[in-house]
Amino acid sequence: MTMLGEIPAILRLMAVFVVVLFAIRKRVSLGNAFLVGAVIMGVIFGLDLASMITSMIASVVYPKTLSLAVIVSLILVLSGSMESSGHMKRMLERFLGLLKSQRLNMVMFPALIGLLPMPGGAIFSAPMVKELGARTRLEAHHQSYVNYWFRHIWEYWWPLYPGVLLTVTMAGIDLWVFVLFLFPLTVVALLIGYQPIRGYIDPGDSGNAIVRPSPVPFIRQLIPILIVIVLGLGLGLVLTRLIPALTIAQETGLILALCVSIVWVWGVNRMTWGEIRKVVVNRSLLGMIFMVFAILIFQGILEDSHAVEAITSELTRLRIPMVLITVILPFLVGSVVGITIAFVGSTFPILIALLSAYGEMHFLLPYLMLALVSGFVGVLLSPLHLCLLLSNRYFSASLFSVYRLLWLPALTILLAALLYFSVARYLAHVIL
Repeated sequence: MTMLGEIPAILRLMAVFVVVLFAIRKRVSLGNAFLVGAVIMGVIFGLDLASMITSMIASVVYPKTLSLAVIVSLILVLSGSMESSGHMKRMLERFLGLLKSQRLNMVMFPALIGLLPMPGGAIFSAPMVKELGARTRLEAHHQSYVNYWFRHIWEYWWPLYPGVLLTVTMAGIDLWVFVLFLFPLTVVALLIGYQPIRGYIDPGDSGNAIVRPSPVPFIRQLIPILIVIVLGLGLGLVLTRLIPALTIAQETGLILALCVSIVWVWGVNRMTWGEIRKVVVNRSLLGMIFMVFAILIFQGILEDSHAVEAITSELTRLRIPMVLITVILPFLVGSVVGITIAFVGSTFPILIALLSAYGEMHFLLPYLMLALVSGFVGVLLSPLHLCLLLSNRYFSASLFSVYRLLWLPALTILLAALLYFSVARYLAHVIL
C-alpha cells in the first residue's frame, strides 16, 4: 500500500473538495475546478493515466451523459431565445393585472421566471419586482429576498432543472414518480417563503388595471413552456412503450419537445439568423455544457477509482447514521459550490452506494428527496450563488440583510423535508 493509500479515503476526498473550493475562490470556472478535482482524485486514489483517460471518455460518451448535456444546452437556448427576443418580457407584461392581489403578484413574477432555468435568472424578474415593490413598504433587502427565494421554489422537482434530471439519471428512477413525490416541497417553499415579508404588503388591489385583462394573451406567451412539459411528457411515455430497449426514452422525448419549443419561439418572434446565432454561439452556454461534462467526469472518476467503495466502507465502520450523512454531505458541498448539479454529481454516487451498503435501497426515493433538499438549502445559502449576488447587486441590498430574511425559511424547508422523509420512510416500511 502506498503512502497515499494509508490516508483514510474520507480525508482524501475532503482534500479534493478543498482544492475545488480553493479554485472556485480564485475565480476558476466551475468546469475547470471540477476537472482539476477529478484528475487529483484519480491520482490520490491510485488510478494510472490510461485508466483515468478511459474513465473520462466513458463518462462523456455514456448515452445518459450525452442526453443530459443536450437537454441542458437546449434549455439554455430556449431561455436565451425567449429573453433576447423579448418573449420573456412580454410574458411577464401579459401576466400583469391578471391577479389583483399585490401579494400574489410579488410572488408570481420571480416564480414565472423560475420555470426556465438560466444562470443568474433572478436578474430578469428583478425589474418587475422592483416596480411592484415601490407600491409597498418593502425595503431593498425585502425585494431582493422576494426576487431570490421565489425564483427557486421549483428547483426541488421541476423537470427542466439539470439537478433533477441528473438525480433521476444516476438513481435510475422514473422522472415523473420523482416529480410527483417532491412536488409538495414547492408548496412548503411558497407558504414559508412569504412569512418574512408578511405585513409589508397590502393584500388588496394592486392597482395595475381597472378591468382585469383576458388571460389568453398570457397563455399564448406561455406556449413554449407548455410545449416542453406537455409534449415532453407525452413523447417520453410513447417512446417508453414503443421502444422499451431505449434507455433514454424520456430524455429523447424531452429533447424533441425542447427542439419544437425553440423553433416555435424563433418563428413566432421572427428571429433573424444573426439573433439565433448570437443565442446559440454563446460563451456562457458553452461554459455550462463544459461544466456538465466536467461534473460527470468527476462523478465517473469518483466511481472508477473505487473512492466510493472506500468511503462507503469507512462510513459504514464508523456507523454514522445514514440520515445524518444524507443531510450533511450535500449541504456542505452545496454551500461551497453554489450550484445544484455540482453537489448532485459529486455526492449522490456516495449516498446511493451507502444506501446499498446500509440495506436502505428500498427507501431510495425518500433519501434522494432529503439529500436534494439538504443540498439545495446549502445552495440557497451559498455566498457563491450567482442569483443571490446579482439580485443583491440590482436592489443594492447587503448580503447580511438578505441572510436575516433567508435563514428561517431555509431552515424550515429543511425541517419539513426531514418530517416528510420520516413519514414516507415509515409508510414505505409498513407497506414493504
